[in-house]
Amino acid sequence: MIIVTGAAGFIGSNLIQRLNQDNFNSIIAVDHFDRPEKNKNLVGLKIQEKVNRDEFIAWLDKNYETVEFIFHIGARTDTTEMDVTLLDKLNTEYTKSVWKKCCQYQIPLVYASSAATYGLGELGYDDNEDLIPQLKPLNPYGDSKHVFDVWALQQIEKPFYWAGLKFFNVYGPKEYHKGRMASVVWHAYNQIQKTGKMKLFRSHKANYKDGEQMRDFVYVKDVVDVCVFLMHHRKDSGIYNLGSGKARTFNDLVKAVFAALNKPVNIEYIDTPLDIRDTYQYFTEAKMEKLKWIGYEEGFFELEGGVRDYVSGLAKSH
Repeated sequence: MIIVTGAAGFIGSNLIQRLNQDNFNSIIAVDHFDRPEKNKNLVGLKIQEKVNRDEFIAWLDKNYETVEFIFHIGARTDTTEMDVTLLDKLNTEYTKSVWKKCCQYQIPLVYASSAATYGLGELGYDDNEDLIPQLKPLNPYGDSKHVFDVWALQQIEKPFYWAGLKFFNVYGPKEYHKGRMASVVWHAYNQIQKTGKMKLFRSHKANYKDGEQMRDFVYVKDVVDVCVFLMHHRKDSGIYNLGSGKARTFNDLVKAVFAALNKPVNIEYIDTPLDIRDTYQYFTEAKMEKLKWIGYEEGFFELEGGVRDYVSGLAKSH
């Protein structure tokens, strides 16, 4: 059996779909399962059993002998969440519990970290583990992921194989339930279809033009391909970046959506909301050499290709 936590979420449900394509059908889906619109992500997928996240650790104590691998993707992922106690419980402490059980029962583990741990990128976006303790996240969500990464590196007892993945700006199918936290591609698709234009954040830094803020956008299909590679690889434990390796502007991203929809480009710039302005990242770009060094040879979608693939799927489903 393969366990996927955060199973009904964006990346988790895409991962289960990818595993099913490879004929892995004994999937244990772990989540809270309290949101009907989110649970739609699991329709049509082959799942052996659903386990509530609050009951998962006890379930694992009873069923560990049949567990082959754990993908711990579940987390509170709202970057505007200010409840530090909640983030510590759901992200940091829960992941420690999963880690300890993987050590106890010798189960290999891949868990979700985040590029939010890099903060403003003062030290770059290098997954060199010697630099990780020095990173300075910009918000409580980033902190909750960072604290676990540092804790994991400090542990003497580790699962026989483990990998933490610092996800950059992931976009793709099955993210419709994420609201404000959904990708700019999702928001652009809906805004353009409704109004014929797209609103982007104005730059509040003199050295960046409006819409020229840059992020490492990575297609979810590439993300789950890497996860499956690591499940088979099972060596070279550590923390890895997972982005495309190529920063692109928000203007580029939105123009790609207009092109995919065969509509003329119409971009309007608005002020960045005050609640995120001070912690807004103007540039992210994953260094991907480390993953390639351990043998990952697959290419990544170019932004335009990934957006075209995603948008064509959205158009078919509406």
